[in-house]
Amino acid sequence: MSAEIDATTLMKQQVGKAAADRVQSGSIVGLGTGSTTAYAIQFLGDRLKSGELKDIIGVPTSFQAEVLAKQYGIPLTTLDAIDRIDIAIDGADEVDPQLNLIKGGGAAHTREKIVDSLADLFIVVVDSSKLVDKLGSTFKLPVEVIPMAYAPVMRAIEKLGGKPELRMGVKKAGPVITDQGNMVIDVKFDTIDNPAELEKTLNNIPGVLENGLFVGVTNLVLVGEVKDGQPSVREIS
Repeated sequence: MSAEIDATTLMKQQVGKAAADRVQSGSIVGLGTGSTTAYAIQFLGDRLKSGELKDIIGVPTSFQAEVLAKQYGIPLTTLDAIDRIDIAIDGADEVDPQLNLIKGGGAAHTREKIVDSLADLFIVVVDSSKLVDKLGSTFKLPVEVIPMAYAPVMRAIEKLGGKPELRMGVKKAGPVITDQGNMVIDVKFDTIDNPAELEKTLNNIPGVLENGLFVGVTNLVLVGEVKDGQPSVREIS
């Protein structure tokens, strides 16, 4: 079992490194959230420390990304201090054949969508289990909602055919609270036939801040796989 775990960890590291290797000196980099992206942040720090990479600045999408960037010596900035993002690296919970995504397993999808959408090049790092034929088949759709509106928003989502549930904390009594101080509703839809339309419809419900559908944002997907115990990375664009 440990060999399998090691291969999976190695595969995540290789995907993270493959993404970090695409960052050039002088870039402003969107730093995503999640376990695979954490390796990309670590490798960016390694490249900076060795002198292979110079003058990059990170824009974190979450408190987690901010802490990791500081740990690995990556200078940080905010969106009000820059006029571009050259490249963003982030994970996903599902990727469909059109490279549309469901994100938000870490409840950071609002800030992720802002940063990832602004990037000239948005690279998604995942393992092959995240590839699906249709969005919503394995993962519920996260919807960030301001606390006072969660009940009416859940009723509105039910009218759209979704099955909503408030995301509750693990090792914490009560609901998960985002970095913005909001709640997350996870929604199971039987089928998401038109992700672009559903993204807009959900965001038009009063009280909804943002949902986890990322439509037409991704430029490149780096997929990590383990075959016969050997990790590898392939590209989808």
